[in-house]
Amino acid sequence: MEPGSVENLSIVYQSSDFLVVNKHWDLRIDSKTWRETLTLQKQLCHRFPELADPDTCYGFRFCHQLDFSTSGALCVALNKAAAGSAYKCFKERRVTKAYLALVRGHVQESQVTINYAIGRNTTEGRTHTMCIEGTHGCENPKPSLTELLVLEHGLYAGDPVSKVLLKPLTGRTHQLRVHCSALGHPIVGDLTYGQAEDQEDQPFRMMLHAFYLRIPTQAECVEACTPDPFLPALDACWNPHTCVQPLEQLIQALQTDPDPNPVDGGQRPCSPSTPLPRPGRPPPETEAQRASCLQWLSEWTLEPEN
Repeated sequence: MEPGSVENLSIVYQSSDFLVVNKHWDLRIDSKTWRETLTLQKQLCHRFPELADPDTCYGFRFCHQLDFSTSGALCVALNKAAAGSAYKCFKERRVTKAYLALVRGHVQESQVTINYAIGRNTTEGRTHTMCIEGTHGCENPKPSLTELLVLEHGLYAGDPVSKVLLKPLTGRTHQLRVHCSALGHPIVGDLTYGQAEDQEDQPFRMMLHAFYLRIPTQAECVEACTPDPFLPALDACWNPHTCVQPLEQLIQALQTDPDPNPVDGGQRPCSPSTPLPRPGRPPPETEAQRASCLQWLSEWTLEPEN
C-alpha cells in the first residue's frame, strides 16, 4: 500500500448508505486546521463530491475512529439514518473488528487473552497517552479486553517479531497499542508505547492494520476485509520463518462467527451475500441522540489532536 495521496483512496465496500475505505497509514481522518495537507475527508470529497452530506461539518460521517498511524478498514455513513444504525451496533457491542500487527519478540502462546484495565496517563509529559491500571498516574481505568492470536514468527530487520491477529472486545483509546506493550510485545514502529530505540532504527510506519470489520445494522450487514499489508513481497524487512496459524482459517472463522450479542438473541452470521431484512429507515436523529453519539465516539477516538 503506497503512501496516501488525494487520488488513491481505496474502497473495499460500497452501498447506498455506507462506504468502507482502506485508510492509509499516517493519515488523519479529518482536521480543523489548514496545516493538514491531506486527510481522509479530503480524499472522500475528491473521489465522491456528489455523496458529501451538507448537514455535516466535514461532508462525511465517520462511524468510528482509527489512529493517525493505523491503516485499514474504516466505515463511513452516507446519511444521518445510516450513521445512527451503525452507532447502535457499536453501542450494543455487536461490531466485530480484527487487526493485523507485527509485534516485538516471539509470542510463545498461540493465543492470549489480554485483560488489563486502561486509563488516562496523568503523568507530566504523558497526558495524551493511556496506561494500564496500577501504573503511576493512571486515572479512571476501565475494563479492557483483547484477544491475540499468533500467525507467524520471523524477523523484522533482523530482530525477532511475531505477526498477530488482534480482536478488541472493548473500545478503549489506544487499546491495542497499550495492551501489546503491557504484554511485553509492543507493536513494531509504535513510537509512543514501543521500546525506546533511536528514530533511525524505526520502520517506515507503525505496523498496525485494521484488517476486518463487520457492522450488522438492521438494514444491511456492512462487512469488509482489507488486503494484508504485512507480506515479505511488500516489505523486504519482514522475513517470516514459522507459521503458527494460517490467516485464511482465521478469516473464515471471522466470517462465519455469529454476531456478538445479536438483538433477537439468536445466532445469525452476517455476510454481504445475506443482508439483514430492511424494515425501513429509522426516524430522524434527535439532538439528544446526536449528543449521546458524540459522547460515545469520544470513547473510540484513538488519536489526540496534538
